[in-house]
Amino acid sequence: MEQHPEVQPGPPAYAVDVPEATGRTVINEQAVAKVAAAAARAVPGVHSLGSAPSRALGAIRDAVGADHASGVRAEAGTSQAAVDVTLVAKYGVPLQRLADDVRAAVYRAVEQLTGLAVIEVNVEIADVFIGESKPSASPQSAGPAGIEVL
Repeated sequence: MEQHPEVQPGPPAYAVDVPEATGRTVINEQAVAKVAAAAARAVPGVHSLGSAPSRALGAIRDAVGADHASGVRAEAGTSQAAVDVTLVAKYGVPLQRLADDVRAAVYRAVEQLTGLAVIEVNVEIADVFIGESKPSASPQSAGPAGIEVL
């Protein structure tokens, strides 16, 4: 391929350096909440976000369109943010350590991805997920009063 001397290679358009660029950036509270929710969900030991009633409503929202910030509320200003996380823990996970791990993950993600200084992350453990209940005996194998039918 022949090179044209009048075309000079340069940095890509997105890398243009504008030293005195002006303008304002607004990071919406919903954006902060989604970043925080993603970070919290990634912590081992977190079963889900939200309380039992909000998870039930979340299932309905998921059927219509996912609500990625469910269980997380954020307040954001021009330079700072505060986050509240409500979660359900998996059984067997030490709850204080889980709260500390979630708090650290949310601080890190929100500060790195939004540039806002996080002033606090409150963690509420609303429930503990123990597991699905086991189904009872099937109707074919059990008769009246639970007597096994052969």
